[in-house]
Amino acid sequence: MSMSPATPRFLQEVRTTGLLALPLVLGHVSTGLIAFVDNTIAGHHGTDTFAAVSIGTALLWLPMLVPIGTLISLTASVSQLHGAGRDREIGPLFRQALWLGVGLSALMFLFLSVVPAFLPAFGIAPEIVPGATDFLHAIRWGVPALTLYFCMRYLSEGMHWTLPTMLIGFGGLLVLGPLGYALCNGKFGFPELGAAGLGIASSVTMWVQALAFATYLWTTKRFAHLQLFSHFELPRPRAIWDLLRTGLPIGITVLMEGGLFIITALLIGRIGATEASAHQIAINVAQLCFMIPMGVAEATTVRVGHAVGRGDGFGVRRAAWAGYAIIMGTQTLSAAVLLFGHDAIVGVYTNDLAVAGLASTLLLYAATFQFPDGIQVLSAGALRGLKDTRVPMFIAMFAYWGLGMPLGAGLGLGLGMGPQGMWIGLIVGLTAAAILMGWRLRRSSQRIGQSALS
Repeated sequence: MSMSPATPRFLQEVRTTGLLALPLVLGHVSTGLIAFVDNTIAGHHGTDTFAAVSIGTALLWLPMLVPIGTLISLTASVSQLHGAGRDREIGPLFRQALWLGVGLSALMFLFLSVVPAFLPAFGIAPEIVPGATDFLHAIRWGVPALTLYFCMRYLSEGMHWTLPTMLIGFGGLLVLGPLGYALCNGKFGFPELGAAGLGIASSVTMWVQALAFATYLWTTKRFAHLQLFSHFELPRPRAIWDLLRTGLPIGITVLMEGGLFIITALLIGRIGATEASAHQIAINVAQLCFMIPMGVAEATTVRVGHAVGRGDGFGVRRAAWAGYAIIMGTQTLSAAVLLFGHDAIVGVYTNDLAVAGLASTLLLYAATFQFPDGIQVLSAGALRGLKDTRVPMFIAMFAYWGLGMPLGAGLGLGLGMGPQGMWIGLIVGLTAAAILMGWRLRRSSQRIGQSALS
């Protein structure tokens, strides 16, 4: 993939991608704040409630990465159809994506119904199990709304319209905060439900967001020509299979990376409380930093898909390089903040000197992987725009679980390096993913360019 010169068209591409990405970044932040709000309210309610909600949140969002990642294939499909001037095909595709979302939510609902019975076998303390069970049983009712919300969100983003993602995302927090506080603590005439109350509030918030997005799509003139809800349509297995064939590898890829960080946290938890607390601080900061390249990657998916749809091989490469240019800037900023502000950041989280000292050191490791993390997620986003998802899935499996996790576990637990050893494994895994994803994008974009010229 040859470098595009800094021509006016390239600079315009950077600007377009940046404007698309900004609401997406803020939308991801709002989604991440759902767990933050739940945990903050639970933490003030009591230790057992906090532990129950923390466990419940992990058991919800880790498997939820699969349907969320799978449905993101809609973004590339819509973007390619829009770029090719085939908008009439978007409405039928969207309706089939809704059916896929319903099917995936049914599987998640079943999972959340069954998994609480296994909490004691996972080694969860007996006093935490009832709260975690109540939380999961309550929040499962919001899962269908969540998958439908992501279908509508990805449709809008594929059409180059990302503002609703930001507005509805933060609007949901205005519902969750007061409702969660009231139900958890028994305020304003509500019973005190603890963890169950937060699960109910989260579920209600998911439905409010889904209904708000549906109302917007129903009434806005921007999408009226797509006739998204013009008529009822039965499931069409072939259309659903096409979405699943492209999207499921994305879901697995996202799960591979998310699972890497979660399993790392569980392994560090075996070392000691200080190490686990320090790791949690560092990984929370790193996850907030990750929201920025994730939003840029999704915007790049849209721009690449649009170029593919109009048969513009040069446009594909220009969109990819625009994404890389933005990523270099954002990751430089993130790395600088972590490098020079690590002590101040840790001070916001804890006054424990032992925890603060280790967490501050781990943030230096986090600064190191800002560039490979940004490059790998941007490359994966561009590949999604090309609908190239199977090979990236195998790359993720190898980089994270064939390389990063064994190395981190070997250094951290086998050789006694502790959290630092585990984080070296994270850095190596992300670096390998960045190199291999970049290589794959180069090959795939060259094929697109050759077909465009033929």
